[in-house]
Amino acid sequence: MGYWIVVVDDVQLFLANAEDILKKADMRVSCLHSGKELLEFMKSNSPDLILLDIMMPDMDGFDTYRALREYEEKVGARQVPVIFLTGDDKKETERRGLKEGASDFIHKPLDEDILIKRINNTIQNSRAIENITQEATLDKLTGFYTKASGEERISGLCKKADGALMIMDLDNFKRVNDKFGHDMGDQVLIAFAGIVRRNVRAGDVLCRAGGDKLMVYFPNLMRKEAIESLSYWLNDLLRKEADALLGRNHGIPLGISIGVAIADGENNEYKDLYRDADRALYEAKRLDKHTYALYDRESMDYDSEERLEQELSRVIHSLSGSEDESGALILGQDAFSRHYRYTEKLLSRGKYPMARILFYLSLVEKDGSETDFSEAVSEFGKILKNTLTSTDTVLLWEQNMYFVMLPFVNEEEASRVVEQITQAWSRTALADRVRIRSGFSVTV
Repeated sequence: MGYWIVVVDDVQLFLANAEDILKKADMRVSCLHSGKELLEFMKSNSPDLILLDIMMPDMDGFDTYRALREYEEKVGARQVPVIFLTGDDKKETERRGLKEGASDFIHKPLDEDILIKRINNTIQNSRAIENITQEATLDKLTGFYTKASGEERISGLCKKADGALMIMDLDNFKRVNDKFGHDMGDQVLIAFAGIVRRNVRAGDVLCRAGGDKLMVYFPNLMRKEAIESLSYWLNDLLRKEADALLGRNHGIPLGISIGVAIADGENNEYKDLYRDADRALYEAKRLDKHTYALYDRESMDYDSEERLEQELSRVIHSLSGSEDESGALILGQDAFSRHYRYTEKLLSRGKYPMARILFYLSLVEKDGSETDFSEAVSEFGKILKNTLTSTDTVLLWEQNMYFVMLPFVNEEEASRVVEQITQAWSRTALADRVRIRSGFSVTV
């Protein structure tokens, strides 16, 4: 089993009894005598569970629990599950313990079987919740927080501590995808994230802000010299990683542009810092890629016509998406329907052609695996996205049918598209188990 359990109680005889029970169940045990000892202990340790007595002098279990949770939140540590212990049989005490947020409640004297079962259940439930939470909050490719969870953490942190918000964007990343493919593009992104991760501190917050863009909040980092040094160092490391991945003669001027906004006590609102860092990022790309720009209110105001034109360009650039966005747009049915009707009306006014293609997937053998078929549907969707262009739109109409809209495509071009996609499918490992059929129409 091997769980690490901390027992906190001011009675030595009880500690000895609990230690004996837990060690017989192959658990590691640490015994402490007070809430203050526990709080000090937690600064350098991370046990699996805490058994915390309620009735202790100086600092009772409830006060200790609240102080523990405040500390964990302050340093960004995980919440260690706590089971309250008490010799009091009053229901009100138990209700209060559970209301405070404890995972469970155990009465003294200890029943060996009940104690071990409740510890096992509490730890297993806690870990299951941690796994679900981690999947929802972490970006799978980089291991950083997702944008939503990162924004939530940065929003709270920047109000507590001055520092620097940095938005980091890869320069010329689209060329990697175009020349080496999306798998290599993912490897470059992973390398980029690894470089950033190795050059931040324990209290810094990292998240993926979308595409090839990362965002980091550095508490207590205010000096321009430190920001400049970090920008130079990250770019140097990325060049070396790119050469190792792509070869020394890859010919792509990869680099990192960084927009920086300082939270200095006057304005520590996240939304304002993000806006300012985004403006600075655009400035870094406009003036000289592979460098940083520090947001400055005086030089980046928008009273002049020139600055308004620059802001217009920045907005257009931001709405146009990141450099790595390529391939067809895959939409849900509601969004696709609105997009389809709008595009159809727009093209009809200019008498431009539009092709519509329906792809039908079916198992070659009727008793084929449902898992294989589901995998084939997903794989075919990837082929559509990567083969078609960014002006094309894809809808999974039914479980085994994809509908594709191709603006400005005539009948001859549509026929070539169908052939290209069919050939791409024939090269996959699933082609001998799942057949693709298609039909198309073109209107002007």
